[in-house]
Amino acid sequence: MTAGLALHTDKYQINMMYAHWINGSHRTRAVFEAYFRKLPFGNGYAVFAGLERIVHYIKDLRFTADDIQYLAKQEEAYDPAFLEELSQFRFKGSIHSMKEGALVFPNEPLIRVEGTIFETQLVETAILNFMNFQTLIATKASRIRQVAGKDILLEFGTRRAQEADAAVWGARAAYIAGFHATSNMLAGEKFGIPTKGTHAHSWVQTFRSEQEAFDIFAKVMPDQVTLLVDTYDTLESGVPHAINTAKKLEAQGKRMNAIRLDSGDLAYLSIQARKMLDEAGLDYVKIVASNDLDENTILDLKAQGARIDTWGVGTQLITAADQPALGGVYKLVEREVDGVMVPTIKISANPEKVSTPGKKEVYRIISKGSGKAIADYISFPDEKMPPENGKLRLFNPLHPYMRKNVRNFDAVSMLTPVFEQGELVYQLPELEAVREYHNVQLSQFWPEYLRKLNPEIYRVNLSEAVWEQKQKLIAEYMEEHHEDQHDE
Repeated sequence: MTAGLALHTDKYQINMMYAHWINGSHRTRAVFEAYFRKLPFGNGYAVFAGLERIVHYIKDLRFTADDIQYLAKQEEAYDPAFLEELSQFRFKGSIHSMKEGALVFPNEPLIRVEGTIFETQLVETAILNFMNFQTLIATKASRIRQVAGKDILLEFGTRRAQEADAAVWGARAAYIAGFHATSNMLAGEKFGIPTKGTHAHSWVQTFRSEQEAFDIFAKVMPDQVTLLVDTYDTLESGVPHAINTAKKLEAQGKRMNAIRLDSGDLAYLSIQARKMLDEAGLDYVKIVASNDLDENTILDLKAQGARIDTWGVGTQLITAADQPALGGVYKLVEREVDGVMVPTIKISANPEKVSTPGKKEVYRIISKGSGKAIADYISFPDEKMPPENGKLRLFNPLHPYMRKNVRNFDAVSMLTPVFEQGELVYQLPELEAVREYHNVQLSQFWPEYLRKLNPEIYRVNLSEAVWEQKQKLIAEYMEEHHEDQHDE
């Protein structure tokens, strides 16, 4: 599916691999974790997506003869024996990941990659690329769904997307998070997403009159009629002509689906159009709206009493216009030293950039009483969960004095084995199952964590062992380096 992506990486990855190979350290074991530091859009959560593409990428990861030939021409003059090593390359490491559709939060591992430094370095760029974009779009789509309620949501972003991959995989991410259909036919074919579409203004402009354009369209597809009514004058021309077409369909025993508004004051026009349709006995005809919509405009339109049933969302969704990047990172947390795996830390002058050392697990703590999530808990793999005494102590890493003891809970492991020693051990679920998993995830959270404006901050807690190790490594580093350090 994604064969030929071995060079979908940054050059410094290849150069580091080469330096390790020359140094003889390329088989050193390493553990990396991918996560993000800050929630996008001021939202209370993010929606993890991108795993399916990552799975296909890892499974098909090969350097082709053309790739090797291209690398041989680089100014670094890589040793031919290194290029031969690359030609034999297969990913033999292990990957654990959140499931697609999971609600996820800052500074918790979304993907953990274990293997040689050679292979874990290579896959960094592609994993971040797929995870960052699809998680961003899924999160934006989920925000829109939160304000749209039970209304129908259509993804209309292809023509404004950053190229074909963004359009197709972005449509999938939006569907995971609750959109009902896409206009993109390739996404429909590739993933089984329902497809929807009406017609363009050019259809109306092609004919001698708007009425003729509507009637011909209805004649060709009498069971799929949604008419775009704003080519000339929405209320004076478009809606009346659509009503005439709807009456002709009724005479054939058919029903028109909807009209679409694509410009102007959507609140006013939808209210007036609804009134006109109802007075004509067409209360079953729905109203679709498009035109640079997002969660903010939809919320405003609803507050103004707009009578819109279906929202076509394009540019603002597919480009994540108000925050076009997630900013996820991929950090080394453990490395092999003299045959033993030891934790490693990244120190920074920016406190939020100091990494949390050690290979980690993520548990979602669910109250048995309410069935709702209390916190996410990050611990080392050898820590017993739940603790033997049945009591879990949560504390805020930024404010360690803020502690809470939790009993009567389930600890749900959030990181699932995907690859083990290069073998795919995870059955990729059908897209409908991913979408349902996302719905189950939403149901586990109180509404205050999900709201669009000023959401309650969900707790992500480190175990005391993880916290203490982080403080220990920071202290050791500070003892060795008395001068101020500057993060590059």
